[in-house]
Amino acid sequence: MLYDIKLIITYNYAAPSMQARNVLRVLPLNRSGEQRRITGEVSFDPKPQERVDWTDFFGNAMTEIAFVQPLTKLTVQVQSRVERIAQAPQLDLSPTRPRLAQELADMPGLDADSPHHFLAPSPRVGFDGAITQFVGGILREGGTVLAAMRDVGRALHQEMRFDSKATDVNTPPAESFRNRHGVCQDFSHVMIAGLRAHGIPAGYVSGFLRTEPPEGQPRLEGADAMHAWVRVWCGAEVGWIEYDPTNDLMVGADHVVVAVGRDYSDVAPVKGAVRSSGGQKSRHTVDMVPLPG
Repeated sequence: MLYDIKLIITYNYAAPSMQARNVLRVLPLNRSGEQRRITGEVSFDPKPQERVDWTDFFGNAMTEIAFVQPLTKLTVQVQSRVERIAQAPQLDLSPTRPRLAQELADMPGLDADSPHHFLAPSPRVGFDGAITQFVGGILREGGTVLAAMRDVGRALHQEMRFDSKATDVNTPPAESFRNRHGVCQDFSHVMIAGLRAHGIPAGYVSGFLRTEPPEGQPRLEGADAMHAWVRVWCGAEVGWIEYDPTNDLMVGADHVVVAVGRDYSDVAPVKGAVRSSGGQKSRHTVDMVPLPG
């Protein structure tokens, strides 16, 4: 599938900022055999006084910007064309969980894709007794890691309710699970916490998801938002597989990857600091248009 993707993020500041510095992860990734970024551009209005484009440890495209002049409004625009390559149905060649532990012990490397980075608690995902117990009740004795991923993701989809107003970006997974509601970030963080607690490496993925309008109605520009899902290391032979617990489905050609990391803190689209005496309002819209391929 070919997609043209446009992301617009707008910030309005109540009072002029004296200084601002931000790091952005908003460009879709290049992934061999899975996804190709054909074109991609990140632009700003107004233009920053400083800008550096680079790549972080996990291979995500990053843009760092700084303003030293007063700023009352900032618009970030991302335009990219991406080819998403459909994958064949995944055969379950993953190990059982006891076997997975041995495979992890046999892998000493610590490169960016190493599963060892995705086993321990991370800045936004710690271990929680209630989540650990819930996931433990789902895992099948002697089951494979791929089956565990599907079972846990499906159970969370059934157990939790999507509610865009129930949580915010700082809500911990223990709270969203306790209340059984949240957004894609919450579904993903809870799933990651539960899998890691049982020795299964799991990470966080940010990106875009193609959505379809109701039958007979036109597509609405900018109606979508950025999305999040989970990647799970399913053994040395299978590698990383991605699952969308918010929608209870295996990730496929309708998902476009922007960044990967341990949790949201590693992949946040925009983070940084603004020196100002007032508050701010922000808005972001996504337009993801499929093209004839």
